[in-house]
Amino acid sequence: MGLFDSLRRKRKGEGKPGTLRKASAGDTKHLEEWAASRHGVEAYVEPKTTVTEMTVVLIAHDGEWTRRRVESFAAAQQFGGKRSIPVYEVAKVGYPKRMREYTERQKRAKGN
Repeated sequence: MGLFDSLRRKRKGEGKPGTLRKASAGDTKHLEEWAASRHGVEAYVEPKTTVTEMTVVLIAHDGEWTRRRVESFAAAQQFGGKRSIPVYEVAKVGYPKRMREYTERQKRAKGN
């Protein structure tokens, strides 16, 4: 094995170029931990695109948010149901204003 061979190897779960990475246990774990550490969390499901699998954006009461892949809309609903988190379809309701405001505050804080 050469010095840079480990850098060339694909990470587990990555396929051929042009293939989409599926939701993983790590994605679910991140969402669980994130939701448990914040309050007023809502879930917004984003549809699959040509470059990204279906994702869910969790948004806290103050607009802080995180995004991860989910297997399906049903999986997002099940995730929300277990945690009493409302689940919405972004294509139908859009993103809440507090998310946009939070992102803008973060940009200003970084000086962008």
